[in-house]
Amino acid sequence: MSDNAPVTLATTGTAAPYDAVVLAGGAARRLGGADKPGVRVGGRALLDRVLAACAGARTTIVVAAPRPTARPVRWAREEPAGGGPVAALEAGLRLTTAEYAVVLSADLPFLEQSAVQRLLAALRDSGADGTLLTDAAGRDQPLVAAYRTAPLRRELAALAAGHGSLTGLPLRRLTGALHLTRLPDPLASFDCDTWDDIADARARIREHGHVLDEWISAVKDELGIDLDVDTGLLLDLARDAAHGVARPAAPLTTFLVGYAAAQGKGGPEAVAEASRKAAALALRWEAENKGAEGSGGDRGKGGGTSAPDAG
Repeated sequence: MSDNAPVTLATTGTAAPYDAVVLAGGAARRLGGADKPGVRVGGRALLDRVLAACAGARTTIVVAAPRPTARPVRWAREEPAGGGPVAALEAGLRLTTAEYAVVLSADLPFLEQSAVQRLLAALRDSGADGTLLTDAAGRDQPLVAAYRTAPLRRELAALAAGHGSLTGLPLRRLTGALHLTRLPDPLASFDCDTWDDIADARARIREHGHVLDEWISAVKDELGIDLDVDTGLLLDLARDAAHGVARPAAPLTTFLVGYAAAQGKGGPEAVAEASRKAAALALRWEAENKGAEGSGGDRGKGGGTSAPDAG
């Protein structure tokens, strides 16, 4: 049965391979029936933000009608469509093969890969049936969780046998039969149920400490780039180019660095190496210019215009 006390677990180990099931087919009644998975926060659709958080999954199944996504996924649908979260979860779980499954709703703007890895590591270390996050009020969030698939399948089968169908059943009917542990994480578990929630999420992302990372993530998703680079290194390069050469050199230099790395089909290491070369060039350029200015100044001090030749 579900354990009501939060459990804090060491989560330093490497998480096991997993599949992901993302439930994205709800009616969003509190949003007036809007397409909640497609609502953009920080320039990215909520669904794409969640898919980025579970990018380490062997297989990602989205339970909803198919739509364009930033990452490749498999699609599933409960029968009948709109049959509720338990039926949707069962439909997605049918396509999983891993021992562990991360189960997520599609409206989590602040979920990151680190939270998913903590859930998996805690589940592996605890021996429980599942590990879920709790929100700021201490409430369970069973759709921000990692589960062992064997007990999940067992309880889903028992519910279907006992009720004749999974349609319309609340999630607590499922989670109440499982042994669960909990990790408090008010930010990662924050979900967008209302337009006020979406406004809060957008405002938080615009805060100075988040906006650059969010912008880079949005650009990578938009361009289909799956590459982690050292942002600090590129910013240092842009600063050196702007200061040592000219301000317009900053964006042009970083573009050329990226282009050079792409031509060589390199990853983050290639970007870092190209950045170091360009930064060193910018510093040499600056030093040479300073030397030239110094030499010119010394010549100027030597004394005016030369006298004309005597005839």
